[in-house]
Amino acid sequence: MKIAVAGTGYVGLSLATLLSQNNEVVALDIIPQKVEMINNRISPIQDEYIEKFFKEKELNLRATLDYKDAFAGARFVIISTPTNYNDETHFFDTSSVEDIIVKVKEINDPNTVMVVKSTIPVGFINNMKEKYEIDNIFFSPEFLREGKALYDNLYPSRIIVGEKSKRAEEFANLLSSSAIKEDITIKYMNSTEAEAVKLFANTYLALRVSYFNELDTYAELKGLNSQDIIEGVCLDSRIGSHYNNPSFGYGGYCLPKDTKQLLANYKDVPQNMIEAIVKSNDTRKQHVADMIMKKNPKVVGIYRLTMKSGSDNFRSSAIQSVINILKEKNVEIDIYEPTLKDTEFEGLKVIKDLDEFKNVSDVILANRYDKELADETEKLYTRDLFARD
Repeated sequence: MKIAVAGTGYVGLSLATLLSQNNEVVALDIIPQKVEMINNRISPIQDEYIEKFFKEKELNLRATLDYKDAFAGARFVIISTPTNYNDETHFFDTSSVEDIIVKVKEINDPNTVMVVKSTIPVGFINNMKEKYEIDNIFFSPEFLREGKALYDNLYPSRIIVGEKSKRAEEFANLLSSSAIKEDITIKYMNSTEAEAVKLFANTYLALRVSYFNELDTYAELKGLNSQDIIEGVCLDSRIGSHYNNPSFGYGGYCLPKDTKQLLANYKDVPQNMIEAIVKSNDTRKQHVADMIMKKNPKVVGIYRLTMKSGSDNFRSSAIQSVINILKEKNVEIDIYEPTLKDTEFEGLKVIKDLDEFKNVSDVILANRYDKELADETEKLYTRDLFARD
């Protein structure tokens, strides 16, 4: 069957690659360079499995800038456009999703079903059904890691579809039949509950990150061995050793905005913990900046802007928030980020040569450790205890 995918970020491109193994897939984007790269089988994002599939697999995949070309005759239109959190409205900006809904409605194919993969507020699908007088839409949350998005589609932890119907089963089968993992748990529910699953799952992950970060802050200020404490705590099988590596704060595209959106959804509901998770992340970043300033540096070197190892994305990375705090401290800040082509980033100098970067920096700030920093242990400040994400 023909499947259209609107948006070719981590979610969209990984799904397009996955489903094009067995189906005709047309990916829609608004950036000509990305369309050209996909059609030439060059991944516009860093993802080992997408790059591997582009080189080795016969994929029935093409990309286009023309939404009519993409949507005409499609059984499913998967919507995976960005929904950034708006701090003024306290809600996701869902305009890109609504734009696709309007375009699909314009095509007016009664067999086309829209599946929203973009993260959305609780109640969004019901609002869209009422606003646009449509029924051919449901939500299916994604649970993908940046840099490992296709891998997580090939070996999914679960598949959740926000509708109990034949077409929902058809869509779930598309995902499961294209995966490598067998006996995948599939859960059907209403879209409103599926929307809540996405936000609560990501907020729980943010809770774990914040918990171990606050443990690490305590150990650092009290002169204790943070790694020993974490390992001792995590030997409890009820806690486990996942998501326990300290950082400068949770970042990336999903966790910061999803936690804020869930907090906004709690507007008329009693809570303490959800707000604390959001505030804890700000507190951690302030602590990191304070520890840097205690060293009285003249030049702070920022080693990489990316959120984590194996990623080329630095949207909402925790290190950028730390940079913003340091900007107010009258200290020079230089950046080493090899993925940047420009010589400046938000008014700060970008140094291309690693040796030069090391030489000019009094303190090197690294959210994630890399072995190329092994010769700078005296200058290095990182809380990456386990040298992994």
